[in-house]
Amino acid sequence: MNAQQFHVTEISDAYWKASFGNGPVNLIDPDTIEQLGDLVARIEEAPALNVVVFDSLNRDFFMAHWDTTADRGRMAAMRPGPTGLHPYVDNLVRLSKVPAVTIAAVRGRARGAGSEFLLATDIRFAGANAVLGQVEIGMGAVPGGGAMSRLARLVGRSRAAEIILGADDFPAALAERYGYVNRVVPDGELNDFVDRFARRIAGFDKTAIAGAKALLDLASLPADEEFGPGMTAFLQTAWRPVNAARVRYLLERGLQTPTGAELDLGGAVGEFGDPPKENNRTAS
Repeated sequence: MNAQQFHVTEISDAYWKASFGNGPVNLIDPDTIEQLGDLVARIEEAPALNVVVFDSLNRDFFMAHWDTTADRGRMAAMRPGPTGLHPYVDNLVRLSKVPAVTIAAVRGRARGAGSEFLLATDIRFAGANAVLGQVEIGMGAVPGGGAMSRLARLVGRSRAAEIILGADDFPAALAERYGYVNRVVPDGELNDFVDRFARRIAGFDKTAIAGAKALLDLASLPADEEFGPGMTAFLQTAWRPVNAARVRYLLERGLQTPTGAELDLGGAVGEFGDPPKENNRTAS
């Protein structure tokens, strides 16, 4: 049996906490997809549940990104979920629409698929040292989990283009200014702040919360049809031989370990893509 990655604490019938843990840097892999699908179904079926808080067991990594060494065949062969979409995208679409309020307490790094998970939650509170980003372009792939659709609505088209096409890191303060997260809270105060907010929602009427959230979803969420092309593009662009050198460069510099490239991944993907430096000459 695969190790459990989402550790759920039912604080009350109305308030759950789900803490993610998967290896040294909290990578997302095919097991994550399957286990998240089970958790989303459990949330959907909980009649009294008002709020779920997602956090991490690792203070330095909320969810690092997709595991570049994961079994690509298993990923590609996964059967569609209830929405008819690939289960990775299906999980995020369904998560965004559960009747309960979903809150992310972001401490540490959340890039690529980790960022896409955050974008599927309703509310994002970040610790002061959090780092977010969509680094896929810097690794030669199109983001597959709906980053284009969700970020464009959340921060606007131009800023979404900056985040996605620049493939750089966004520290918490800048992420807050762009609207990528709701607000930044000092790291030492994040848990208490989120817990107070969650308990407040947990005490409200379930019917009112679910009704208001459904109308928010209707007004603001992308249509399900927007997500399929992104996942198709990811599967077509990820793992291409032309980008093998990029991935190898990053792995040699500590990708998927707690040190090295993971600490400044936006910088590391940019270093590989830097054009050759030329001597500046003044025309005579």
